[in-house]
Amino acid sequence: MLRAIQYSSANKLLQLATTSCARNASSSPQCEPSKPNIRTAVPGPKTLQLSAELNQLQQAGSVQLIGDYERCVGNYFVDVDGNEFLDAFTQISSIPVGYNHPHLLTAFEDQKNIKALVNRPALGVFPDKEWPQKLRDILLPVAPSGLTNISTMMCGSCSNENAYKAVFIWYRNKERGTVEFSEEEMQSCMKNAAPGSPNLSILSFVDAFHGRTFGSLSTTRSKAIHKIDVPAFDWPVAPFPKYRYPLDQFERENQEEDARCLEQVQARINEYKSRCPVAGVVVEPIQSEGGDNEASPQFFRNLQKLCKENGIALIIDEVQTGCGPTGKMWAYEHFELPSPPDLLTFSKKMLTGGFYFKPEFKPPQAYRVFNTWMGDPSKLILLERVLQVIKRENLLDRVQKTGAVLKGGLHELEKEFPQLIHSVRGRGTFLSFTAKDSAVRDQINNGLKKNGVLGGGCGEASIRLRPSLVFEPKHAHIYLDVLRKTLKEL
Repeated sequence: MLRAIQYSSANKLLQLATTSCARNASSSPQCEPSKPNIRTAVPGPKTLQLSAELNQLQQAGSVQLIGDYERCVGNYFVDVDGNEFLDAFTQISSIPVGYNHPHLLTAFEDQKNIKALVNRPALGVFPDKEWPQKLRDILLPVAPSGLTNISTMMCGSCSNENAYKAVFIWYRNKERGTVEFSEEEMQSCMKNAAPGSPNLSILSFVDAFHGRTFGSLSTTRSKAIHKIDVPAFDWPVAPFPKYRYPLDQFERENQEEDARCLEQVQARINEYKSRCPVAGVVVEPIQSEGGDNEASPQFFRNLQKLCKENGIALIIDEVQTGCGPTGKMWAYEHFELPSPPDLLTFSKKMLTGGFYFKPEFKPPQAYRVFNTWMGDPSKLILLERVLQVIKRENLLDRVQKTGAVLKGGLHELEKEFPQLIHSVRGRGTFLSFTAKDSAVRDQINNGLKKNGVLGGGCGEASIRLRPSLVFEPKHAHIYLDVLRKTLKEL
């Protein structure tokens, strides 16, 4: 009886996603609106009412819209007021294959998968019998080349937190020349004192974002509101390249900017040697929250070289760029590094959090990188479906084709409205542009929303695009048409 109810419920969800749907060229059922449809003011009355109710329970000032997720489909977000938005932001870059994808909706029809969902195991102590095989079958086939170890986590922030811990453990093992601890180390760490609690640091970059939990927050440098009132570690920060655009017109200036920033990385490493040595460097392939700032492949190759010369680890944070939005599975692959990074963190489109790492970064003792829920098996069930869709529908190629349409159209718009926007940049559909100033940026973003498109701000004055991997050229044209309309209204 229970199985019949479960099957019936799953079928209702599938019917919801496929009713009156036409099939596109990839044979995936779609019932998207043909275009955005705004029925009320934005935000509408129901959104305002529910936001007020939520604000009585918690600080809900960040809430923009309240979703009706049963009606969201593909590339369209539907709010509780019935407004249908083309979603180019996708829950801050977190929806890999669109809303209510049929292949994901049927994932829990299988009784075994439902049990994985219900009996959520403490993976650090009581993993399921199939867990090792699931890691080998789902996560390792898409691992960065050369990174053969994996640790799953719950979110991007805790992925970075635990990657930092793995780096510190690796660094101290190198220093002491053994994996055994002295009695002094064991006793002093309980007092938060050296040598058991050593003065070590992770170097990050100006405008970086690596999370809001305690350790990762000390490497986040994008907005004061993230950090204010929270104690932070005395960890070094170096400038990240700030390029001039168009790139092909400022090659010399941008190369000089690369060199300046790398010099500062080495300077910070030298400065901290005597008081808080740098054990690792953490960097985003494209700084996302901080303004979609990009750096050249040569910058990243030289950064890796500098890390190796100084005996410190390189952590690449692919929480936002991972799982395909730049047209490759991992954005760092665009840089053609001579060897893989030491660790790579992920979350968002990967649905589970975690980090890949080289074998030498596996702690030699148990319980050192550990918590109750080191990830969630149900997320791997969904990720397996996502990766099947990516492969079956050749979505990385689609990202490149759609990205070319989007980026070309944005370049045309920056020529048409040079007084309003400039500096179009990015890879694949992971794109952005900069407005005249923060006030104009906010006007553009609000105008897009009122005209039926969801986007996101970043940095001081930029707007970022974070569509799902199933965003097609037809969606790109709708986005560009709505952006043109919005800019004209300004």
